[in-house]
Amino acid sequence: MRLSGHHILVTGGSRGIGAATVQKALEDGARVTSLDIIAGPDLGETGLSLAADVTKSADISQAVAQAVDRFGPITGLVNNAGKNSYADPVKMTEAQWEDVFSVDLKAAWLVARAVLPGMIAAKRGSIVNIASVHADMTYPGMFPYAAAKSGLVGLTRSLALEVGPYQIRVNAISPGYTETFLVQEFFEKNDPNLREQVLNAHAMGRMAHPREIANCIAFLLSDEASFVTGANWKVDGGLTARFAG
Repeated sequence: MRLSGHHILVTGGSRGIGAATVQKALEDGARVTSLDIIAGPDLGETGLSLAADVTKSADISQAVAQAVDRFGPITGLVNNAGKNSYADPVKMTEAQWEDVFSVDLKAAWLVARAVLPGMIAAKRGSIVNIASVHADMTYPGMFPYAAAKSGLVGLTRSLALEVGPYQIRVNAISPGYTETFLVQEFFEKNDPNLREQVLNAHAMGRMAHPREIANCIAFLLSDEASFVTGANWKVDGGLTARFAG
């Protein structure tokens, strides 16, 4: 029950890492609000599923107001909403570029901006941004996903310094390959043998389950991580610990 007394807001909470985080937070005693472009399933008495476009500040403001009215001040935020990108750097349009960065980077700031006044007033809070190992290393054909995720890690560091005096912590989690829809989409766009190559590149010989990422997120949200801020935690099964070859 490490999150008892907390109200956690999770964006992109209807599937993958987001859904696993919602479930983990509920199990750990939190009241949880899940935001997604389409409202997720009923979460019971201590959970609330809302539909919101996290790239639109009006949607965010309305959802946060509903969440606070239901469960009180938000003490934890997980910026999990994201999307893949498979653009050609020459053929990509400005609109496509804006679409990627709106979801993968700008939305994290917009939602943080909406919840921070309450955290500052309470001098309490934890924000966890879901970045990616693509912030440090990437793959051809996924332009400009790495740029957006690198920006999210930079935002994490910068925001941690801005709100640290209010005892608000801001960290990033950089998952490696995880059994989610986005990773499955990636494999479907590439060589059918790529999945086996990826598994062999992991020290543990497998990809992560969303629950394993959620466990780390829950720790960073909790008071047990009270002196952890401005950090980027790689949760990748040893993927980035080795040279290629």
